[in-house]
Amino acid sequence: MKIACPQPVGSYSWNIPHCLRVNTALAICLALALLLHGCASVTRHEPQPGLTGYKETGMASYYARILNHRKTASGERFDNNAMTAAHKTLPFGTEVKVTNLNNGKSVTVIINDRGPFVKGRIIDLSRAAFSQIADHDKGVAKVEIRVVK
Repeated sequence: MKIACPQPVGSYSWNIPHCLRVNTALAICLALALLLHGCASVTRHEPQPGLTGYKETGMASYYARILNHRKTASGERFDNNAMTAAHKTLPFGTEVKVTNLNNGKSVTVIINDRGPFVKGRIIDLSRAAFSQIADHDKGVAKVEIRVVK
């Protein structure tokens, strides 16, 4: 079965039938729209209730200023002034209490990124969160993390 394309008015320099050019253009526009929609959406993550009470002990560090406003693994923009953190495995949206084992100070943060990827470190805190429990000039602190919800 042969499909006939209507002939356009005027002449074209290409040997591609008019209907193929229109269909190809529509397909490209649709693919671009879907791609842009996927890039613009941010997924909200709900905490998993079965993790409440989970504990871990290790070293905490904080994000460098240069990472401010960059996208996190959850799709959110990183804000060094927010109470957020990165953990290798805890689900995004998990609320975690971080306690400095040297001075007893604690802060509650929300997991919205992956990391840290340095041996011995268990959590990367935003600068604001880290400064509530330790002197940011030291760079790291021995902490216990406990899932709140």
